[in-house]
Amino acid sequence: MQSMADPIRLVIVGATGMVGGYALRYALGHHSVERVTSIGRKSLGVSHPKLKEVLHRDFADCSALAETLFGQDAAIFCLGAYTGSVTDAELRTITVAYTIEFARVLHRSSREAAFSFLSGKGADPTGRSRMPFARYKGEAEKALLAAGFPRAYIFRPAYIYPVEPRKEPNFSYRLLRAIYPAFRLLFPNQVIRADDLARAMVNIAVQETPKRESTVFENRDIRAMSIRFVCRRSD
Repeated sequence: MQSMADPIRLVIVGATGMVGGYALRYALGHHSVERVTSIGRKSLGVSHPKLKEVLHRDFADCSALAETLFGQDAAIFCLGAYTGSVTDAELRTITVAYTIEFARVLHRSSREAAFSFLSGKGADPTGRSRMPFARYKGEAEKALLAAGFPRAYIFRPAYIYPVEPRKEPNFSYRLLRAIYPAFRLLFPNQVIRADDLARAMVNIAVQETPKRESTVFENRDIRAMSIRFVCRRSD
């Protein structure tokens, strides 16, 4: 268990992605975080005194990461793929197999590490959903919650607003970005800003707590967490 004086050593997987990128920026400026280890396939192109970058090409086998993952206090896992951008088989491999394999090696190397996982709205651990994304995210969630982490946090955001301009992955995302102001007013619990989501994932993973817990956060919960954080910061 972390003491109040202990600095945090944090791992981020998927920092070249949208949410992972915000998590990286936030973690590098976090007063409790001493070291951030980014693990990914591509270089970040970022230099920072707190940052250690590790390139790893094959997440189907994370055995080579055992030494890197030794002594870590928390992990933020944002690796994933959009539905339609890869085949169904690839989507399951990325969503389920890569997550489980990384978690296996992390838990062996750092048994007390906390784990924050980027899942998605509608994730179905029962495997009954007709949507592959929901089944695969649910399968990954179920495996993580059974992996033995003392603190495991599952984040199920709905529509993630990109904040900064980007090339949207498909028509649905282009439409949602266009109507976001109205959509947010009408359905506030169906949207979350990417930066707010990232902050929530980092904050709960690095919090100092003696509790052992496994928690699933729906979009409403994530919004509440981000609001509480803003209120504390403005005090």
